[in-house]
Amino acid sequence: MTEGTSGGSARLWGGRFAERPDQSAESFTASIMFDNRMVREDIRGSVAHVRMLGRQGIIPADDAATIEAGLWKVWDDVEAGTFAFSVADEDIHTAVERRLRELIGAAQGKLHTGRSRNDQVATDTRMWTKFALLRVAQGVHDLAAALADQAAANVDVPMPGYTHTQRAQPVLFAHHMLAYVEMLRRDAERLQQAWSRADVMPLGSGAMAGVTYPIDRASVAADLGFGAISRNSMDAIADRDFVLDALYALSMIQLHVSRLCEELIWWSSGEFRFVQISDAFSTGSSIMPQKKNPDVAEIARGKTGRVVGNLMGTFMMVKGLPLTFNSDMQEDKESLYEAVDTVEAVLPVMTGMLASMKVNRERLAEAATGDFSLATDAADLLARNGVAFREAHEVVGRLVRSCIEQNKTFEDLTDEEWAALHPVFAVQKPPLTALESINARDIPGGTATPRVSSAIEEAREGLTAMQQWIDREMAVRTRTFSRNSPGASPR
Repeated sequence: MTEGTSGGSARLWGGRFAERPDQSAESFTASIMFDNRMVREDIRGSVAHVRMLGRQGIIPADDAATIEAGLWKVWDDVEAGTFAFSVADEDIHTAVERRLRELIGAAQGKLHTGRSRNDQVATDTRMWTKFALLRVAQGVHDLAAALADQAAANVDVPMPGYTHTQRAQPVLFAHHMLAYVEMLRRDAERLQQAWSRADVMPLGSGAMAGVTYPIDRASVAADLGFGAISRNSMDAIADRDFVLDALYALSMIQLHVSRLCEELIWWSSGEFRFVQISDAFSTGSSIMPQKKNPDVAEIARGKTGRVVGNLMGTFMMVKGLPLTFNSDMQEDKESLYEAVDTVEAVLPVMTGMLASMKVNRERLAEAATGDFSLATDAADLLARNGVAFREAHEVVGRLVRSCIEQNKTFEDLTDEEWAALHPVFAVQKPPLTALESINARDIPGGTATPRVSSAIEEAREGLTAMQQWIDREMAVRTRTFSRNSPGASPR
């Protein structure tokens, strides 16, 4: 996206260059092969800009109307799939203006009055990012809803909770599912925050110092569905924080998906047998007929490196860039596009896999009390009866060692053996079932059944609010990009 370029070969524009660009340099610097994804944003931004130029008397109203009509014809070309571009166009802005010139002639040259490629591309990218984040937010919502549904369907199922990959304490399977719902709800918050920071219009900043024409930036922002305009022209041109914010939010989504996939891969193995992944989301082996591989989960896990890599690459691209515009900045788009594409591909397939997954309730319940996972409850019982917790910890630790040596479980111990261990146990036994242990943790955020049931309802309320936000902003996007958009309409 070369600064200040317009129609034809970019380096010849304006008469500054006497030589044609070297073919390899032309191909190397061109961005048209990837920024063409912003063609609708570019056309719509130009429509808003030329409307304002006409209203403000900066160009004649008749020319503004001619240019707008021509831009909608270019839009029709895009929709019909007949809009053609090449490396010679250099970027999508030049391609649109070249086609516009073919359609309306010399009047096209007035479109670029009062703007630069720099504020134009920043505006296009922000508009594209806003829409992309809304689509991703819908995917996050749907995956979180599938997890909440699994929680509701299995709200009474105990399972072992883990620390250090060792059985620790029993929890409800629903509680475990809701942990991922919480992660995704935070992801949705990050998406909303990234969206809000992208919802600032830089158009009007010019190349970097503002423009000399009496433009009406607020009306253009309203026309394009932006909630605010940038406060500093230099920052507006140089800022790629909003791209990094988006990439960070996308990376966190993939990080959480990867953790979930790791557990599903283990849980579906013969060693665990906690869940069954649907055949529709599994693959077989080329040589072993019995195999059922969790390939969807594995590939989704593997995609995380790609998304995080795009975040890190963009960090390094921005690092050390002086103000304001530098052509390095065109490298942000491929990273952003690829990260969005990856996450958009991962989320629906994960949602389908979760929605169709079967839970082996009996196996989970059986495993819930394995490896003495009720030991903490025994220590807590002593502590509640006045025994210092460190002493209680040591007493129960000796009990566990004794049971291991005798190949016994807590349930195997007689009343006499309990009483011999500590006088408190002669009067009261600790929980000996998973659900008894689980329901003892009846505090906010705990795994007790009533708390988890309430948490499911609260999660669904949060998801409803998320959906309302998505629907509201999608409606703004739809109105803004409607051919019949009235322009300068408030959000």
